[in-house]
Amino acid sequence: MALESKGQASRPRLSEALFEVLEQELARGPVAHGWPDQTWTLARIKTLIGRRFHKSMTLSAIARMLHRHGFSHQVPARHAIERDEEAVTGWVKESWPQVEGPWRRSGPGCASKTRPVSR
Repeated sequence: MALESKGQASRPRLSEALFEVLEQELARGPVAHGWPDQTWTLARIKTLIGRRFHKSMTLSAIARMLHRHGFSHQVPARHAIERDEEAVTGWVKESWPQVEGPWRRSGPGCASKTRPVSR
């Protein structure tokens, strides 16, 4: 029975050849693999690795592997297609001040953290 050196725990990894196959699978997109949208998540990639290579990896190990190969996480900027910028600007100028209310109190205030009346 061989002992592993300290720090070299048995971790499932993908060889360079398998990673190239994974890259090709990722390029096909999530919809090609049965997901309803075009968003790759670590959980989906973990499932893909399990299905394709019969290996189980933690999400953090997958994130590190992808980062080592030049991948980065991206959060898409989502804007409503139907958004009317003029209507939004008008609402911010006219309606928001009424909803927000005045910044200052109408009467004198006190900066003390404890109210003198409550003592």
